[in-house]
Amino acid sequence: MNLRFVFFFFCIVSSAAYSGEIKSDVIISTYTVPLGGNAYQTKGVSQEKISADGITNWKNSDTEFSIFVKSNVDSRVLLDLDIFAQEGNSEISIDLNGQNQRVEISSGTSGLVSAGELKLIKGYNEIKLQGVEKLGTDFVKIKNIEIKSDDVIVLDYVKDNIDNRFYWGRRGPSVHLSYSLPTDKNFQWFYSEVTVPEGSDPIGSYFMANGFGEGYFGIQVNSEIERRILFSVWSPYKTDNPGEIPDAEKIILLKKGEDVYTGEFGNEGSGGQSYLKYTWKAGKTYSFLNSVTPDGKGNTVYTAYFKDPEVGEWMLIASFLRPKTDTWYKRPHSFLENFVPETGYQERSANYGNQWAADTEGNWQKLTEAKFTGDDIAKRGYRKDFEGGEKAGHFYLRNDGFFNGHVNLNSVHQRKPIGVSPTVNFDKLP
Repeated sequence: MNLRFVFFFFCIVSSAAYSGEIKSDVIISTYTVPLGGNAYQTKGVSQEKISADGITNWKNSDTEFSIFVKSNVDSRVLLDLDIFAQEGNSEISIDLNGQNQRVEISSGTSGLVSAGELKLIKGYNEIKLQGVEKLGTDFVKIKNIEIKSDDVIVLDYVKDNIDNRFYWGRRGPSVHLSYSLPTDKNFQWFYSEVTVPEGSDPIGSYFMANGFGEGYFGIQVNSEIERRILFSVWSPYKTDNPGEIPDAEKIILLKKGEDVYTGEFGNEGSGGQSYLKYTWKAGKTYSFLNSVTPDGKGNTVYTAYFKDPEVGEWMLIASFLRPKTDTWYKRPHSFLENFVPETGYQERSANYGNQWAADTEGNWQKLTEAKFTGDDIAKRGYRKDFEGGEKAGHFYLRNDGFFNGHVNLNSVHQRKPIGVSPTVNFDKLP
């Protein structure tokens, strides 16, 4: 049966309330997309509120919200808004791939409101919401959008808030590169280089360069005016609250570089943190060097250095002692993540190159193999806007932005053995 025919009899375009009933022998696919995990404010001077319940604050006419879903096929669909009780008449505009519908909402309306018939395209779709006029405080407060089709379609989006997945889903899928390290010797040092392409550095980006079994080291975009070099080591005591760590298991600061902040961190494990506010730039290649060294007393020392090509000298970030730990460098890896949920609709990427590991005698060995993995959001397919692997002689990671790319998780990639080993005078490091 033609979907327009069904729509004519059972829906009223731009009506104040959803009337009529879609027959079950016509509608094959129905999806309820929670806005708490899939909506973003993409325009507007004032910050509105998107909570786990959806869009719960929408007061300004210059605000635009976007909801993203990925479809496996092109399909005509019926789109409904699931709204909270409306206070005052209002009108909003809905745009999907250039198709536009106006929806009038009467005061007192709640539940499903029809937004009409629209067409999804294969791949990611952006549903834009804009306010036209209102008499009440808010244009409308929306819990979910409901998408129905008389085709068999599959939609990908953040489906539930179990384990706080709305938060993690709006941040976007974190992706990682784990470098293959020979197991026949002990390694003390890891060196790598990171280049962030211009325009691929939105706020909230963490380009982690030199990861290890007990922590991480890389560069961040913290605001429009602040950027950091961040180096952190987890405590052996498992908690998200640093205040719970016993004194015997706290990370101990041994030394730090000039102007480097040091303290504790929590929420994603806990431990010792250091960072230097530093205006690194996209388009430039930066070098990272860190060591993991057991002290022979049941503890391990972790030290990180950073080099800006315009400075030309290694800069000490910090050195920490981790108690109850006896290890050399294990699990060298890099990752790319977004730590600001509000910017999870903006794409970011980085090139990771020239990876080397040095053994306890200072002999360098190039690392040319990496395994590509993702976090829970990527594994579940809630978001599929991620890539990683090898290109042009280096490894790369890319995520967020709702682009249509695909690289299999757990795939193994090889880079060409190009690049020269780092020249490091270990005795003269600061």
